[in-house]
Amino acid sequence: MKHALFAETALLPSGWASNVLLEWDSQGVLTNTTIHSTKPANVAVAEGAVIPGMPNLHSHAFQRAMAGLTEYLGDPQDSFWSWRKLMYQFAQKIDPDTFEAIAKQLYTEMLKAGYTSVCEFHYVHHDVGGKPYANPAELSARLVKAATEVGIGLTLLPVLYQHSGFGEKAPLTEQARFINDPDWILNLLTALQQQHPIHAGLNYGVAPHSLRAVGPKALAYMQANLHQQLPTAPIHIHIAEQTKEVDDCVALTGQRPVEWLLDHLPVDERWCLVHATHLTPAETTALAQSNAVAGICATTEANLGDGIYDGVNYLQMNGRWGIGSDSHISVSMVDELRLFEYSQRLRDRRRNALATSAHPNLAEHLFQSALGGGAQATGRKVNGLQVGHRADLLVLDASHVNLAHKPASQLLAGLIFCQHNTTPIKDVMVGGRFVIKDQQHASETATSDTYKAALKTLLEA
Repeated sequence: MKHALFAETALLPSGWASNVLLEWDSQGVLTNTTIHSTKPANVAVAEGAVIPGMPNLHSHAFQRAMAGLTEYLGDPQDSFWSWRKLMYQFAQKIDPDTFEAIAKQLYTEMLKAGYTSVCEFHYVHHDVGGKPYANPAELSARLVKAATEVGIGLTLLPVLYQHSGFGEKAPLTEQARFINDPDWILNLLTALQQQHPIHAGLNYGVAPHSLRAVGPKALAYMQANLHQQLPTAPIHIHIAEQTKEVDDCVALTGQRPVEWLLDHLPVDERWCLVHATHLTPAETTALAQSNAVAGICATTEANLGDGIYDGVNYLQMNGRWGIGSDSHISVSMVDELRLFEYSQRLRDRRRNALATSAHPNLAEHLFQSALGGGAQATGRKVNGLQVGHRADLLVLDASHVNLAHKPASQLLAGLIFCQHNTTPIKDVMVGGRFVIKDQQHASETATSDTYKAALKTLLEA
């Protein structure tokens, strides 16, 4: 059977189309998208409308096992900073086997939720106490292995992490597993490319953790040397997530974090600024003009009490953005898109806040924008169903109660804004191969059993 799929309805970059024949090569890259086609013989037919798979631009895999464990008031002023203490304690208990088990469970859940790519912001590098592994790439390689076996596309972003706060403060004892320097990260990238070469389903970049954790000289050094080693590699950074972070940056530098970053480094389309929550109007404008991607992680930002991103003004400036599940208290592209919109509604007390006169169909505007920004953040060709990009797609269940009898223009609204316990995502394809069929992954039971055993070990520890 040829590498092809016929869909009566499919969402292409230009919009909805009828009778679409999708064809791809042996590497899972689309070679043809024909509209108004007649179904050829011996070609499979999608059992519902086909839409592109969504990239997840921000993930800390190990935090999946923490979900639900921090919803207890231990500090009257409970915030991101008190949550971080618990996260550090949890990170000390993880070994390579539990790390891999958590990642496989998470990546399976991502696929079922409609994510077909993930950017892994990976900062647990060493053994307990900062002791180096015999293979410095041990935990990085476990993430590559987990993604490969589960079948999700991966952009691995090893994290540069040096300090505990602005002013290059000495790292905390509990941060020892994270600490490294720019040359260590660059050498790690070289080793990873030798062990696991870049291909259509795998890419590498870097992630300076934040301005509070990376000094200015180290940040500039790594950016310059990365450009020589991997000129198009994505660069992701946490930025302006908390007001304390903003205040500390102003106290040290006289500038806010995004303002400082845009003034001191050549921020462009390779960059993804995650949690750029607290911006002035001038910073919002400058970020949109830079062509960098704003990483919106609405469920985590809500869970941690971070604040609300100024999506209305940013989208009006055609700023680029994508979504991430970050700490994984929810692993659902639908939850991220819907909460991003709803946060704007709650703040401004209006509906359809992120729609525009040019893009009045809110659900399609959200989906296509997050798809484009997410694809840019991965540094991989995963921006929808177009020639030269990966055959990453979702098949929606035509019989699902939230989609039944709806025209194509209302299908994404039914997916994003109608949530009644069951998902309309029926099948998921990554790189021309179905990894989810009838909402199930082939190794799902074994993966979940291994994950539960790992979680038991972690909780007992």
